[in-house]
Amino acid sequence: MSAPLRAALLMLASTMAFGLMAVTIRLATAHVPTQEVAFFRNAFGLLALLPMLMRPGRSPLRTQQLPRYFLRSAIGLGSMLCGFWAVGHLPLSQAVSLSYSTPLFVTIAAVLWLGEKVRIRRWAAVIVGFIGVLVIVRPGHHGFEPGTLIAVLAAVLSALVAIQIKQLTRVDGADTVVFYTYVFWVPLSLVPALFVWTWPTGIAWLWLVATGIFGTAGQLLWTRALRLGEVSALTPISFMQLPLVAACGWLLFGETLDRWTVIGAAIILGSNAYIAHREAVLARRTATQSPSAAAKPIE
Repeated sequence: MSAPLRAALLMLASTMAFGLMAVTIRLATAHVPTQEVAFFRNAFGLLALLPMLMRPGRSPLRTQQLPRYFLRSAIGLGSMLCGFWAVGHLPLSQAVSLSYSTPLFVTIAAVLWLGEKVRIRRWAAVIVGFIGVLVIVRPGHHGFEPGTLIAVLAAVLSALVAIQIKQLTRVDGADTVVFYTYVFWVPLSLVPALFVWTWPTGIAWLWLVATGIFGTAGQLLWTRALRLGEVSALTPISFMQLPLVAACGWLLFGETLDRWTVIGAAIILGSNAYIAHREAVLARRTATQSPSAAAKPIE
C-alpha cells in the first residue's frame, strides 16, 4: 500500500475515532460533571496507551523537556475542559464546527510566538475563517448562545497547544509527546474533578472508558497520518468528523442541523483547507512539514 493511501486511511480512522469520542463525551456528561469526564478520559486513555508504548523491544521514552510538557499539558487541560463542556451542552455539530477554528488561531500564535512570517493570502484566509466563526456564534443576534464563546476559547487554547507540540516534536518523537502529555494530564485533571466528584454508575462507566479509548486512538492515528502524508491532502479528510457527529446528534439526541452552523462551518473548513495548502507549499520550499496547522478535533 502506498504511503499517501496509508496516510489517508489513518486520517479517516482518526477522524472517526475523534467523532465517536465527541459522542461518548455527550453521553458521559449526562451522568457525571465535565471535569470528571476529562479525568476519566485521560486515565483510561493512558491505560489504553501503555500496552502500545511499553511493548518489549521498544526504546525507552526519554525526554529532557519536562517543564515544557507540564505547560503543554496545563494549557491542553484548559482546552479540554472548555471543549468537553461545549460538546456536552451545545449541539454536537456546532461544538465541533467551532473546534475547527483552531488553525486560524494557530496562524496568529505562530506569528506572535514563533515569529513566523504570514503573507497576505494566508491572512485573508484567516479573516474569512473568522467570518465563518461569527456566522455560527452570531453575537448580538437573538439566537446568540453565550456557551459558544467557551467553544471558541477551547480553540484558542488548542492553538497554543499546537504551537507547543510543534516545538516539542523538534526534539522528541510523536509517541513520546503523547505519552508525557498523558502522564501530566491524569494528575492535573484529577484536581478539578475532586471538587465535583460523583462516582459513575452503570452505563456511565462504558461511556467513560470509550471516551478514553477513542481519544487515545484518535491522537495516535492522527500523528501517524501526518507523518506519512501532506497536511493539505489530509485536512479535508479530517472534516468528515462533522457529518458523523451531526448524524449522531440527530439519531441519538434529536438535534437538528442549524443552517447558520452549516454555512459557518463551510466557510471555516474552506479557510482551513487553503491555510493547509499554503502551509504545505511553504513546507516543501523549506523541506519541513508542520503538523500543527492541520485541523484537529477536540482532544
